[in-house]
Amino acid sequence: MQVNAEMLEKALEKAASATKRNFTQSMELVVKIRDVDLKRPENRFNELVELPNPHGKNVKICVIASGQMAVEAKKLADRVLQKEDLERLAGDRKAARRLAKEYDFFVAEAPLMPLVGRVLGPLLGPRGKMPTPVPPNTPLEPVIERLKRTVRIRLKDQPTVQCRIGNETMEPSKLAENALAVLRKLEEKLEKGARNIEKIYVKATMGSPVKVEAVKR
Repeated sequence: MQVNAEMLEKALEKAASATKRNFTQSMELVVKIRDVDLKRPENRFNELVELPNPHGKNVKICVIASGQMAVEAKKLADRVLQKEDLERLAGDRKAARRLAKEYDFFVAEAPLMPLVGRVLGPLLGPRGKMPTPVPPNTPLEPVIERLKRTVRIRLKDQPTVQCRIGNETMEPSKLAENALAVLRKLEEKLEKGARNIEKIYVKATMGSPVKVEAVKR
């Protein structure tokens, strides 16, 4: 199934106008997958997609670094861990589990990755949250900004992929651009590309799904 920006915008406008609440609702993309055997591990995935436009969610980021990178990270990230913090977490499984659950994304200075793997790998790996490694002295601001525009898409036990693409205050054209970025990534990951996509819907948090019409051939 293939769609274009125009089809997405029409569905998004309908989804946003169909339900109004006294809070800002998220806008979500829902994709039904077909002809994929999810019992085979190679057909499952947990991928990050960088969106062209901010999606409006407050993303929590933890940076694991030392020296000057740790100093810079304190201005940009929600939490900064240094080597000694990691070593303390090695003896506190409960705190490590809380950390893994609380933060959306992790960034780690490359030389610390072996220690990160030993201490946090068993908790972050299954969640698909292993840190983005960065070389020492890498400017962190562009890395953090990219992660703030990033969403996670998963295909695991059910043939459905669902993720946030923005909120109802955004222009439909911007939401459509974000949706297309997710769909392109899905097509890359699926063996038969767009042919593995059965149906596409968009919805507001409290609204009913609105089907996106396919491009007519």
